[in-house]
Amino acid sequence: MTDSLAIAQVSPVPWDAPGHLAGQVRLISNGLAQRGHQVVVLAPGRSAGEAAAGRRTVSTAKRSGLDLLPKPGGKPVVIHVGEALPLTGRTRRSLPAGATRALEDVLETLELDVVHLHEPLPGGVSGAALRFSRALNIGHFHRPQPRFPATDVGRRVGGALYGRLDACLADYATALPAIREVAPANAEVVLPSLTTADHSNDPTGDVVITQVVGSERSALRTTLRALRKLPGEGWRARIAVQPGSPPPASIGSEIRDRVEIVEVDAGGEEAFISGSDIVVIGGTATAPRPVAVLAALAVGAVPVATTVPVHELLLEDGRLGPCYGVGDHQTLAAQLTTALANPARVAKWRSEASGLRGRLDETVLLDRIEATCAELVSRRHDVRARPDLAERIAERPLIDVDLHMHTDHSYDCATPVEVLLAEARAKGLGAIAVTDHNEVSGAIDAAEKASGIKIIISEEIKTADQGEVIGLFIKKRIPPGMTLRETLDEIHAQGGLAYVPHPFDRMHSVPDYEHLLAEIDRIDAIEVYNARIAVGEFNEEAARFASKYRLPAGAGSDSHVAQGLGSVRIRMRDFDGPEEFLESLRQADIVRSPSSLFFVQALKFIQTKATPTGARAASKRRRVRKAARKS
Repeated sequence: MTDSLAIAQVSPVPWDAPGHLAGQVRLISNGLAQRGHQVVVLAPGRSAGEAAAGRRTVSTAKRSGLDLLPKPGGKPVVIHVGEALPLTGRTRRSLPAGATRALEDVLETLELDVVHLHEPLPGGVSGAALRFSRALNIGHFHRPQPRFPATDVGRRVGGALYGRLDACLADYATALPAIREVAPANAEVVLPSLTTADHSNDPTGDVVITQVVGSERSALRTTLRALRKLPGEGWRARIAVQPGSPPPASIGSEIRDRVEIVEVDAGGEEAFISGSDIVVIGGTATAPRPVAVLAALAVGAVPVATTVPVHELLLEDGRLGPCYGVGDHQTLAAQLTTALANPARVAKWRSEASGLRGRLDETVLLDRIEATCAELVSRRHDVRARPDLAERIAERPLIDVDLHMHTDHSYDCATPVEVLLAEARAKGLGAIAVTDHNEVSGAIDAAEKASGIKIIISEEIKTADQGEVIGLFIKKRIPPGMTLRETLDEIHAQGGLAYVPHPFDRMHSVPDYEHLLAEIDRIDAIEVYNARIAVGEFNEEAARFASKYRLPAGAGSDSHVAQGLGSVRIRMRDFDGPEEFLESLRQADIVRSPSSLFFVQALKFIQTKATPTGARAASKRRRVRKAARKS
């Protein structure tokens, strides 16, 4: 068993709603709770009153510090967030602002290990929860073909959102291509859980042919036309329709006494299928019925399904049951006649399906979810303090540190080392990391000239095609153009620390989410606040990433002009060497006093682009002399 984890199950439908999706959420939530986990369920309420009560619970917990999580192994706690919306591929209404705030509050209040999001599509509870989660995220897709945003803008926004998924589960393999197009995380199939039973055939009774019909009236007409072509004895049929559905126009006098029309509530289809010998399953490519196929296989019945991709996939192209074309009553009649006349063929279909029935057991589903949670949790960094280091630095003075800046040793900066050092002393910084682009000479020069300020010799290295990474506490230049892994290995070979700058800033060269996940164990710290980033969401995304993987969080001005130095700083205990630095960073605070981004960017342009080379050289000499006088 996995160690007890705090897990949020986020459902797009009410907890007690009928139907397959709500049933899966309940089964997973209760099953994980029984296995010793702390489970809280975030779901819309059935009414505005339930939604309001849920928001009050969240608000009270946020003010008072009340822990909303149950004890390990206790019953799941259900919190209603918002009011139920139609679950469609493109929800017509967005989640109300009150529900969005409640989700944000509860996900900030709860100390969660994993957030398990069912159908995280835009506009619903699960999609909104993905925006605010700071835990490890599992996306669970129950549709055969998820419908993600189709426009170019929608795909870009969706890509940023679904990049936050750390693992994906899908009920059906047909969903994998669409998921992999938008989510870089690993995606795998795990079948839903359904009640299984061994089929017990009564050799003296009629063969029971069952069909579950939702709104597809054409499927009912196709089945009735096929039934009229069957032999007159040895079978009877039950057809389930939604309550209030109009009766079929004509059953046919020749089969009227063999066909029973039964009204079945939503969610009751699986139980209705039990006891059947053959189950006819309609559905089209845009509205398939995969749950009905699995329900038939689960109870040992033979499914006869329409030839749509997910049906053919589940039936393994006819190995577990035959198919017929949508609306093709003649082929359906032929398949039913074959099944009635050939018991050996039916027995073979049932025997072949026995392996799949084993995969529908709830133990298989819960084991897969637990294994996914355990694998994700294993990627997190160990946040336990090292007592020897913690004790050593406990009484050290607090200093302010800026971990990201440039000098004129960078191709895009004109700030002399002397000017940078003078500015750092003037702004009260106790330590700085000089991180020139693909060059360490500026940091070495600063270390030789520094007085009263600690220099972390560093370099911001451009990888081949996976963004930039900073090596802190390195000794010599690391060449650009290597892979991310090779660069990280070289940093560590020099005894340095691998620090990822502006990791989600789409305006910089950044490693994509997939590469970050692949190298998470080699990354020592991550920049969660960069003062030059124009879009605050990029910094917030970095903070979420650091939180979920428990990475030490750093910050820097990324200054290319002296005036921007120290616009954000880390307040931390003084340190000696990379090990003490990392221990101090785990306990540090980030202090922001941002300069005008436009101002420092304008200065950078003036100093590096708009000034002639000769004038830049003369300006540099003047600034060096001025810095020397200040020192």
